Amino acid sequence: MPKFGDRIHQSSRPAINSQIPSDPDHLSLVSFLLDRTSSFPDRHALVDAATGRTLTFFDLHSSIRRVSHNLIARHGVKKKDVILIFSPNSVDFMVAFLGIVASGAIATTVNPQYTVAELKKQVDDSGAILVFTVPELWDKVRVLNIPTVMISTGNTRVSAFAMADSSVPVTHFNDLLEEDFEDSIHQGDGLDITLSNQNHDKDGVAALLYSSGTTGVNKGVVLTHTNFISSALMVMTTLDSRGELPNTWLCFLPMFHIFGLCIVAFTSLCLGNTLVVMEKFKMEQMLTLVERYKVDDVFMVPPVMIALAKQGNVTRFDLSSLRRLFCGAAPLGKDILDKLASMYPKTKLIQGYGLTESCGIITLVDPEMDAICNGSTGTLVSGVEGKVISTDTLESLPPNELGELCFRGPNIMQGYFNNIEATALTLDKEGWLHSGDLGYFDDEGRLYVVDRIKELIKYKGFQVAPAELEGLLISHPEIVDAVVIPLPDDEAGEVPIAYVVRSAKSSVTEKDVKFFIAKQVAPFKRLHKVSFVKSVPKSASGKILRREMIRKVRSKL
Repeated sequence: MPKFGDRIHQSSRPAINSQIPSDPDHLSLVSFLLDRTSSFPDRHALVDAATGRTLTFFDLHSSIRRVSHNLIARHGVKKKDVILIFSPNSVDFMVAFLGIVASGAIATTVNPQYTVAELKKQVDDSGAILVFTVPELWDKVRVLNIPTVMISTGNTRVSAFAMADSSVPVTHFNDLLEEDFEDSIHQGDGLDITLSNQNHDKDGVAALLYSSGTTGVNKGVVLTHTNFISSALMVMTTLDSRGELPNTWLCFLPMFHIFGLCIVAFTSLCLGNTLVVMEKFKMEQMLTLVERYKVDDVFMVPPVMIALAKQGNVTRFDLSSLRRLFCGAAPLGKDILDKLASMYPKTKLIQGYGLTESCGIITLVDPEMDAICNGSTGTLVSGVEGKVISTDTLESLPPNELGELCFRGPNIMQGYFNNIEATALTLDKEGWLHSGDLGYFDDEGRLYVVDRIKELIKYKGFQVAPAELEGLLISHPEIVDAVVIPLPDDEAGEVPIAYVVRSAKSSVTEKDVKFFIAKQVAPFKRLHKVSFVKSVPKSASGKILRREMIRKVRSKL
């Protein structure tokens, strides 16, 4: 039973502190991965779902080492340089990420759907000096005018893109895989895990993953090597402690997001699993791959779970290998869980909860101990503490009382990049992360996430910041004021809608406003409805009373 004292919940799962490397030479998340997987070089590590291309752990280790060395030797990459990955999922995405981190640089990832303006904003904020991308996204990348590494897709040649704009240096990803140094990759019967990287330390930054946090526009979440290692161990203590043989996992969740990158891809590799990588989700392809590769575990988000539940039992595919379906990114209703449980009685349904700021994990359902279909996101993972505080008094609350969820542990971010004010609002002096989420713990220590205090809109697991869209709306010459709020949606979870105040002589239409926003933002941020109002409710200090608008809209549903 979880520990509870001084109104602080503590995990009852095995401690992980002793497993976090203390040796400075092994504090890199890459060294941690290579240490754990050096004894089985011939085991499959990554499989490309579209082509069947496979990398063994030997191939993976060798590729990481070569990319790391060549970034330093050929591109002059130095410790703490920021390198951006702007690409859909692929086997090479993970090789690039791990190679960047092994070089001592910091990786930052971007949603491939981002517009040029959104992309440039993150490049400017992070100070990225190099970008990894694919030919299909070159038109967006070329305007950045920074050196580029092109990950090939199909038979596309980089030279054609380089010739289109010779002022932008373009390197083929395969060039980084060339071995032009003498060190042997072999070491006895295992693998040489000595990297050509620069020194790391426990607080060394591994990645900047952008999140809207509790308020406002995107901010760089500073995640360390220890954060990644801790999060992986937190998942592994639940799955690996049973002495299971290596499994096959399927990943279609985007690797630019902490869920896909750390909780699925990095953790899978650390476990010695085979990871089948899909570029993006397609239901038919997912089911085909489960059958073809005898997939054990699939990680999903609520819209996929809902789609799976709605299509009923699938009989034309052999899904008997499925042992677990994991769901995260947003709460999933009990009705959907119950339906899936009846459809797949031999498959464990596991909900989890985490944030980018917690390196992807806070709670996880233990299928052997926790109730599976009660709507809970499970109990605290190893090493994490939790408490619930009153939104009015900030005092800690007892079980079953609703308040803001706060967490502390080795997986919690270092802060927001170059943003002292935002960091202070989210991380207090005692190390507690104030999540902005509303919820409670029950008497058994299970967590229930009820709502969000923060004003983010969750569209299919993606974060949409109302403030960003409101700023764009107000920039329209015929719009005086605007408020953006979430509208509940069965498939997406929530969709953004806007209430707009037009100028006196304006004739702008809903269609006009939608198009104005659509051409400036990624598809998941587009407005689904625009209504015109005389005024936007605000407090005496001028703050938009967004929750008042939300209550009014939901009362009419």
